[in-house]
Amino acid sequence: MMKKNTVQQLKLFNTLSREVEVFKPIEEGKIRFYTCGPTVYGTAHLGNLRTYISEDFIRRAMEAAGFQVKHVMNITDVGHLQSDEDEGEDKMAVAARKEKKTPWEVARAYEDEFYEDCAKLHILKPTISCRATDHIKHMIAFVEKIKENGYTYEVNNNVYFSVDQFPDYGKMARLDLEAEGCSRVEVDAHKRNPRDFVLWFSQSKFTNQIMKWDSPWGEGFPGWHVECSTMASHYLGDRVDIHMGGIDHIQIHHTNEIAQSEAHFKKKWVNYWSHCEFLVNKEKKKIAKSEMADMSKASKPLLLSVLVEKGYDPLHYRMFCAGANYRSPLTFSWESINAAREAFETLKNLVISWKHKAGKKKALFTPAMEACRDRFWEAAFNDFNVPKCLGTMWVMARDSSLQPAEKLALIRDFDRLFGFEVDDFHRPQLADEMLEIIKQREAARDGKDWAASDRIRDELLAKGIQLMDTPQGTDWYCIQKLEADLS
Repeated sequence: MMKKNTVQQLKLFNTLSREVEVFKPIEEGKIRFYTCGPTVYGTAHLGNLRTYISEDFIRRAMEAAGFQVKHVMNITDVGHLQSDEDEGEDKMAVAARKEKKTPWEVARAYEDEFYEDCAKLHILKPTISCRATDHIKHMIAFVEKIKENGYTYEVNNNVYFSVDQFPDYGKMARLDLEAEGCSRVEVDAHKRNPRDFVLWFSQSKFTNQIMKWDSPWGEGFPGWHVECSTMASHYLGDRVDIHMGGIDHIQIHHTNEIAQSEAHFKKKWVNYWSHCEFLVNKEKKKIAKSEMADMSKASKPLLLSVLVEKGYDPLHYRMFCAGANYRSPLTFSWESINAAREAFETLKNLVISWKHKAGKKKALFTPAMEACRDRFWEAAFNDFNVPKCLGTMWVMARDSSLQPAEKLALIRDFDRLFGFEVDDFHRPQLADEMLEIIKQREAARDGKDWAASDRIRDELLAKGIQLMDTPQGTDWYCIQKLEADLS
């Protein structure tokens, strides 16, 4: 274990500066951490879940470093239009019409489903999870303050943020504000600048909007961008340490969050902005829901439930995500998922073996163990390099100089980052006839009947039982069977 009451130094890439910086908290020993949550109009696909797994690794690293992390995540259940550029219908309204339910029914169903997937993937629950619809009055007050500070104008009872009043607009995205051809020009002719954005909609071209609330500007609903700023500051205060989300949020959503929040508070709002890269296909293009349907061989989006149906454990996908840095694109393929599955099952089998061999023996940390542990956490605390941590773990697992009890102590320590919950790795009981077959194979090996030994091994593997030969004899483990069409 790391030394208690000792906060380790963290380094992280800050999108604001485009550099890896030493983390300096606003409040000693604490981190105010905000992550953009899901818009609950549909099931989160594997691309979405990759971001939440990456953020979970990062939160676990921060806590392992000794920080008290207050993690706030929003649930967008109103106000997110089909385009981030104030265009289209509210995604909730579209889903409600399609499913013939109310927007609230749709939101609760997909919110529950999202958290069920997170639990299966061992993603820690946020300290605070907040729904947009529960904070409408706070959003109205937030907009009123921005208006009071002179950054808004109103047309047809819609409240717009004027980017011309905010000189640093686009600083994180490094936008060329002089560039022509902004797509928003045709979307809303009432905007003074095509980059202006709506803080509150009272009038939109979709007059049948179901989710509406009274406001000083008329009955309507909040803009998506103002939701995150309002809820983050409501629970974390007027200063935030780290704000995370996907890289697709840099250009518009997070750029607008910075503008409206700093216009509201009249000071810097977030110290470190951090962004997760996409899950991509073999052509290195972002995998959207439609593309995932083509890859799933099932004519439907590639969801966690689809992986489970095909025989994968959700933690196989967590292992897959651990194989790439959060700032690097992660290429999806069935071959890579199968490799992650094999790696996870190998680790699981090794941990079970270490438990079996260590028995009740406890390991004291030796200099060799401490050197291994230091390498692991140095990588974790240096911009959350989970793949390097994974490599250190495999070196440890293969180190013949370490005893099973020592390896078990190290993997338990490392699991504070990985979140595999290795203490739950147990070998199920086999039926007597299966145990007898294993004994027959051991006899075949002792008699050097390699053909019979290999045949029995392959037959057991087809039944989901993997054998491992050790100097102490044959050990066995259960593995999950996959659909035959996946290779």
